[in-house]
Amino acid sequence: MPESLLLNSELIWPLVLALAWMAGEFGHRWTGLPRISIYGLVGFVLANGQAGLLPESASITLLANIAFGLILFELGYRINLRWLRNNPWLGVTSLTEAVATFVAVFHVAQAFAMPFIPSLLLASLAMATSPAAVLRVVNELRSSGQVTERILHLSAFNCVLAVFTFKVIVGLWVFQSTGDVLHALWNSLIVLMVSAALGGLFGVAVPALLSRLGKSERDATVAFAIAVIILVALTHALKFSPVPAALAFGLMARHRRVALSQAERNFGVLGNLLTVLLFVFMASTLEWRMVLAGAGLALVLLLVRFAVKTLCVAAFSHLGGITWRKGVLTGVALTPLSAFVILLLEQTRHLGIGLIDELNALAAITLMLEVIGPVVTHWALVLAKEVPDTDRS
Repeated sequence: MPESLLLNSELIWPLVLALAWMAGEFGHRWTGLPRISIYGLVGFVLANGQAGLLPESASITLLANIAFGLILFELGYRINLRWLRNNPWLGVTSLTEAVATFVAVFHVAQAFAMPFIPSLLLASLAMATSPAAVLRVVNELRSSGQVTERILHLSAFNCVLAVFTFKVIVGLWVFQSTGDVLHALWNSLIVLMVSAALGGLFGVAVPALLSRLGKSERDATVAFAIAVIILVALTHALKFSPVPAALAFGLMARHRRVALSQAERNFGVLGNLLTVLLFVFMASTLEWRMVLAGAGLALVLLLVRFAVKTLCVAAFSHLGGITWRKGVLTGVALTPLSAFVILLLEQTRHLGIGLIDELNALAAITLMLEVIGPVVTHWALVLAKEVPDTDRS
């Protein structure tokens, strides 16, 4: 077989996805680890910086963004704004733990002599909880209850706050580098507003089309999947942000009262396939040298982030209508970080910033939480007794 064929990314990526899927199935059966943790390990081991088997590919990056967009759409679809109005302490909890995490991580980064802007970026990204990991674990375990609903809502709010803060800091970086106020605003607040407005437009147009056609729930799921693919591709091409766009699309679709079939949660087979690709891709962007270089700071940041989120959520548990124990478990379940951070950093490459190369600690904490985060969320939901007995493994 010609060497060029073996090295062709069009062949390598499908083979790696097949390998990751098999490793996930057997690894989950033998060890009980969440499948997404194993997908990430496969991606990291086979990445360019390690085994050198996974070449960079613009098409794979786009597919990973589409996979993340589908997850964000479903997360937005599951958000109940009426609950937030009825229980404003949920919003207070989210804002408090996000701000406290930002402040704590920033000060730790400064104590380790990290430059000012990278410290701010690290702090903004640490605010986020990975919606991909949380939603995948929730769907895989078929969990339901107070802790489940709170981690879904808090992870969505964290996404919005983290994206907003991240974009503002990127805008500050652009202004310091170029002195161009308009360019800085475009790469921060304007991008966020236009992206969210575009998602809201899709959230009005697609349900209206489905209502006109009189389609079933299954047909609606297909239509939404196609619409998310178009939306992500559009934001990717226009250098907008797919995160607020996909969240706004899902949120608007829910409040336009269009039902998604329970059987099509995670978008069925398509969602399962793209989830494998997403977690393999995320881990493949990390290099071992970066992980080693940032391991010391990463361990401190991991512990600080974990403690701040858990304590803040637990502090508002009684005011929010749950027991202290469930408040602690909710905070613990917010541990995952990876997908959100990697794709946000990948988007900065369009600006020529290359921030991922400056944040070794972020690479290290991302790899750690790629494996540990879903496991922690899994057991938090099990201990909260929100998982059917057959899935407690």
